[in-house]
Amino acid sequence: MKIAMISFTGNGRRLERSLAHELEKEGHQVLQAESDKDAVKCSAREWTGEQFRTRDVLIFIGAVQIAVRLIASFIGSKTTDPAVLVLDEKGQYCIPILSGHIGGANEMAERIAEMAGALPVITTATDIRGKWAIDVFARKNHLYIEDMQKAKQRSEIAQQDKWRIEDIYATDEAWEADYNECIRRAKEKCAYQGRLAESAQILYQALKESDEADLLVEHVYVYAFMKYYEDTANAVYQEMSGRAQAAVTKLSEKYAFLTPEILAIDQKKMQEYLTSDTLALYRHALEDMLAKKEHALSEKEECLLAMAGQVTASPNEIFSKFNNADVKFGTILDENGNEVELTNGRYSVFMESNNRSVRENAFKALYRQYGNYKNTLAATYYANVKQACFYAKARKYDSTLQMYLSGSFIPEKVYHNLIETVHKNLDKMHAYVSLRKQVLGVDELHFYDIYAPMVSDITMKIPYEEAKDIALKALAPLGEEYLSKVKEGFESGWVDVYENTGKRTSAFSWGTYGVHPYVFLNYTDTLNDVFTLVHEMGHAMHTYYSNTNQPYPYAGYRIFVAEVASTCNEALLMQYLLKNCTDLSEKKYLMNHYFEQFKGTLFRQTMFAEFEMITHKMAEDGEVLSAQALCDVYRKLNEEYFGEDMVIDDEIALEWSRIPHFYTPFYVYQYATGYSAAIAIASKIFKGDEKTLKGYKQFLSGGCSMHPIDLLKLCGIDMESPQVIQEALDVFGKLLEEWD
Repeated sequence: MKIAMISFTGNGRRLERSLAHELEKEGHQVLQAESDKDAVKCSAREWTGEQFRTRDVLIFIGAVQIAVRLIASFIGSKTTDPAVLVLDEKGQYCIPILSGHIGGANEMAERIAEMAGALPVITTATDIRGKWAIDVFARKNHLYIEDMQKAKQRSEIAQQDKWRIEDIYATDEAWEADYNECIRRAKEKCAYQGRLAESAQILYQALKESDEADLLVEHVYVYAFMKYYEDTANAVYQEMSGRAQAAVTKLSEKYAFLTPEILAIDQKKMQEYLTSDTLALYRHALEDMLAKKEHALSEKEECLLAMAGQVTASPNEIFSKFNNADVKFGTILDENGNEVELTNGRYSVFMESNNRSVRENAFKALYRQYGNYKNTLAATYYANVKQACFYAKARKYDSTLQMYLSGSFIPEKVYHNLIETVHKNLDKMHAYVSLRKQVLGVDELHFYDIYAPMVSDITMKIPYEEAKDIALKALAPLGEEYLSKVKEGFESGWVDVYENTGKRTSAFSWGTYGVHPYVFLNYTDTLNDVFTLVHEMGHAMHTYYSNTNQPYPYAGYRIFVAEVASTCNEALLMQYLLKNCTDLSEKKYLMNHYFEQFKGTLFRQTMFAEFEMITHKMAEDGEVLSAQALCDVYRKLNEEYFGEDMVIDDEIALEWSRIPHFYTPFYVYQYATGYSAAIAIASKIFKGDEKTLKGYKQFLSGGCSMHPIDLLKLCGIDMESPQVIQEALDVFGKLLEEWD
């Protein structure tokens, strides 16, 4: 690829040189603005324009706002524009901002992020939900999309199909007034800084002032970015969104003193504060903040740990660079007999091929390379586990598991219950494996068969008006009150429905406190779009209930429960479709979709969680995590989870060596617990359980006024009990019985 890079600071230039070196080693042609003689003779804008026309990829190292302004006037079409990425000067985040799909910016962002040890910030809906985008599919398979211009201009979209953004600000002028107020406030020093220990009233006033500023800038930020997402080529909103981001940063800096100053207040005095009616509103938030105090160290010790972070982050960085930049898997023959390069990205596509030879060859080729480096990868993983043990011991936690769960106030029992309950129900997973073996008609089922489609693809064209009707029928068990709000959302400007030229290619729910929530779609009449609609309306309704019933400090909700409402809606839709489906092929297509969700989200993520638990305990007990030891653990887990009808290929014992999530310890279990909670809730509500429905409304209304565990208990979901996991697994078991 022809790549151009430009940076704007000394730190940025150092990062630029380092990345350029790595990219050139991969065979790319890299032009650095720093070394480009012609760049000296022209402005940054002129140089950008020339590279925009001649390069495949542009990489800016600096502020997003600068990059947006430099490329704004050159943006033409998603079919011709180059990939454009932005890294911050510290190399912490890598953001694709143009040509994510056709131009390959999303893929390149992941690659660059690995080189820099950064976090890739991918926002397109297909990518974050693990689905293929049609334009990416076309590019990867050398196909041509006849008419990319069928998307209408924004002005051509009917008003009833657009969200009503004016409900936040009636005019841009009104937005401008609030933006100026944000900047004015940011420039003023907080009158309460250094005074929080004086009285409960002073602390209250400081927190109240901070919240007022947060809400003001939240309105400013959300409006600017929502207008920008409508048409990313609109220079007015490009500029406004950049200013809004700057306002957020400035106000955040102003109130950064709050947490450390609160933690420094004398314990006895703070207890007096917490019993005061003055701080009643903030009592829960303050208690959560203070709960972390016992694991805080002295200033010098905290400084040392912060410095150590530059070293302890190395295992993740090493693995990332190996897995995404260095390791090569060679080539295999695709379905058409063409020789194609095997990559981690293409591997998942090959695993879904109808051609078994393609699947087998991809499987063996991939793991052959990981096997070649198994000792190095074992040492890398072991180093990551040891750094987790180090931090847990330094911060006086009993274990790494306890440390990682405590941040969200999740009892360890939740983790153990998940694993134990899944183990008791592995017969259901074994039955699924047997069914898959039977349906595929193979004498032996191998791990390269586990993702092959059990049902041929079925096309279901569902216009948006029909989708709304299906959604309302599917969500009917949630009650008339819930449905009336969903209808209001459909009819009152909550939803931005169709694609238009320049519109961001994603789906999400967003909004700001004090205004109804919004849903952003790019609806194209597919069954997946219907699931996306009910998913995002689940988020929207969660936000609506939370915002309506909670004061601003508690209106948000934590990541542990963030996907419950959306997944619950999807589960209700699935049950509705299955119940009302009359075509056997379509029904099995839907069932296969459901099977894959259970297998991938509940069973495999639990297996991953168990692997982490075992290996971290081994390290804590002083055992060395050699390649052989890790392979032995992983092989045994696969034998247990998949059963006798699955051939335990030698290669699968190496799968631990390629799972990036293992470098963020004790994270994956949340996929399984959240999914289980949603399935259990949806199943009860679908059957007409009024008690669960009432509790679910309370859960939706709770925001973050309670810990996630306690919120779920409101709707009968006790994550400290095995029951919720069991109820979800019972749904899976019943589904298996209904296949024939």
